[in-house]
Amino acid sequence: MPYWRLSSFYFFYFAALGVLVPYWGLYLKSLGFNAVAIGQLMAIPMATKFIAPFVWGWLGDHLGRRMAIVRLGALLTTLIFVAVFWLQGFWELGLAMVLFSFFWNAVLPQFEAVVICYLGKAVSRYAQIRVWGSIGFIVTVVVLGMAVDLRGSAAVLPVLLSIYALLWGASLLIADPATSPHPVDQPGILSVLRKPAVLAFLTACFLLQAGHGAYYGFYSIYMEALGYSKTMIGQLWALGVIAEVAVFLVMHRLLLRLGARNVLMISLLLAALRWYLIGNFADSLVLLFFAQTLHAATFGTFHAAAIHLVHHYFTGRHQGRGQALYSSLSFGLGGALGTMSSGFLWEGAGPTLVFNLSVAVSLLGLFIVWRWVVNDRGQ
Repeated sequence: MPYWRLSSFYFFYFAALGVLVPYWGLYLKSLGFNAVAIGQLMAIPMATKFIAPFVWGWLGDHLGRRMAIVRLGALLTTLIFVAVFWLQGFWELGLAMVLFSFFWNAVLPQFEAVVICYLGKAVSRYAQIRVWGSIGFIVTVVVLGMAVDLRGSAAVLPVLLSIYALLWGASLLIADPATSPHPVDQPGILSVLRKPAVLAFLTACFLLQAGHGAYYGFYSIYMEALGYSKTMIGQLWALGVIAEVAVFLVMHRLLLRLGARNVLMISLLLAALRWYLIGNFADSLVLLFFAQTLHAATFGTFHAAAIHLVHHYFTGRHQGRGQALYSSLSFGLGGALGTMSSGFLWEGAGPTLVFNLSVAVSLLGLFIVWRWVVNDRGQ
């Protein structure tokens, strides 16, 4: 297994996310957009994540050349993003974001399927490769936070373009793994989607990411309004991902001991606690630091358990589309609706109410997993 080549791809992919999630909203604010416009623009990459992964997942499942799709997506993302340097109006910038994010969002689900194929029966060790994505996020979010403090939001664009180019370069070093032939009599994917446990699992994934909408779209803006520096904001983001790294290192043991269903429920419960603390106690740096360590659950443990269940539910020729569905419905549709709704409510209702709604959404996801997702020991 090409451990370091696979890890380097994750490093650069999530380094790009370390620019977009904490700092893209601040960049848009520097262009003069209000909260509603920022919420709509920030929702675009999530909305294309609802469509793009399934389109490319279908191609990957039928053509079998997943890394060719990954390389093409990374290259077109880089080329299209160049136009953003000259675009500042709402509609023209929005169109550019639709285009580059459509190809960027084609990349990760196909690459996840490649990694799972390389791992084979050792799928519980996925987190030991994925952890390098978290490290890439941490490095970027800390360094760029200091750069934005010194040079302003203009530093965002050249850094993101460079990372996209490096992502494409990393994709050139990875070959498609050898795969065993799929069963010719495997039933259609609709037979999988009709199972109550699968529907409940995907619904819970949607709700978890919808609950993240206010965080991904407005956390940096919220912290800035409370007087925190860009450097401190970057450190808060980084702290969350450091906690995620720590849990990834032991994730395979947690899955084996607790099972994926129990890990999902614990993650959703801690997500509700995290949003409550951020929404109601943001003036306390101690509680903010504690809330950020809960990112280990709201993303780290949940995502690793979800990847395990996707591998469990979607087998053979359905694997690429299973990864795409997970990505589309959670990070795509859930994230887009959560971020857009937060944008409409942010200035009128205020941050506390918006984050309390995230609490309610997370608890609803917890109930759905408890009631309908079948137990799985992660073996």
